[in-house]
Amino acid sequence: MTPTRCPCGLGDYAACCGRFHAGEARPATAEQLMRSRYSAFAVGDAAYLRATWHPSTRPADVDLDPATRWTALEILDRVRGGPFDQAGEVEFRAYHRGGVVHERSRFRREDGAWLYVDGDHRSTDRT
Repeated sequence: MTPTRCPCGLGDYAACCGRFHAGEARPATAEQLMRSRYSAFAVGDAAYLRATWHPSTRPADVDLDPATRWTALEILDRVRGGPFDQAGEVEFRAYHRGGVVHERSRFRREDGAWLYVDGDHRSTDRT
């Protein structure tokens, strides 16, 4: 089921991350890519996650747990990653029922497309 509200929290899904998932546009910043990847986790779009993962760190498969319900995204910090940068970092907290993922992600732009490289993260279970 396609959401009306974008999981990343910035507005209408079709006009926000949905256009990236559909291949109608590409994220212009590292933060937009990070938000769209969070939304891909929320809507179960493993193909988008693989396509936006840097080839040097991309896993063979992206297995999503359909039982995980992502509930909110909080951006904590940005370092570079703008429309004219070649690299950037975004620190965030992604909340799901049962826990929180806190990560500082690294991104690189190649051939005009932002790609997720890797990140330093920790997950916290809420009980």
